[in-house]
Amino acid sequence: MKKSGLQESESPSQLIDAKIKALDDWRGKMLSRLRTLVMDADPEVVEEWKWRGVPVWSHDGLICTGETYKSVVKMTFAKGAALKDPSGLFNSSLDGNTRRAIDFHEGEEIDEEALKTLVRAAVTLNKSKA
Repeated sequence: MKKSGLQESESPSQLIDAKIKALDDWRGKMLSRLRTLVMDADPEVVEEWKWRGVPVWSHDGLICTGETYKSVVKMTFAKGAALKDPSGLFNSSLDGNTRRAIDFHEGEEIDEEALKTLVRAAVTLNKSKA
């Protein structure tokens, strides 16, 4: 049975592909680029599909999610509060004790090297706690 164009039997990577294609605007392009950067930063990353439609990237635990909203693509780092962020990428969910997020808006440039460094730091943190 199909649910919003996505089948339960599809792999998480296929579901993420379908979500990106279904967005068909700047958010799909942004999510696709963020996904590529996560995979470039950690070739061993595992893609997952959770909470009825949220792309998730993991390696020895959750690294981050890629949520799409009307005016923002939000990348939430599960243990972001424990990560050093010298480039100041985190701009959302700053009050919590655990998570930190980056809100990307239409037309914004991504500091690709800083983002990959953050992903690698999250993987290192996960490995140290595994």
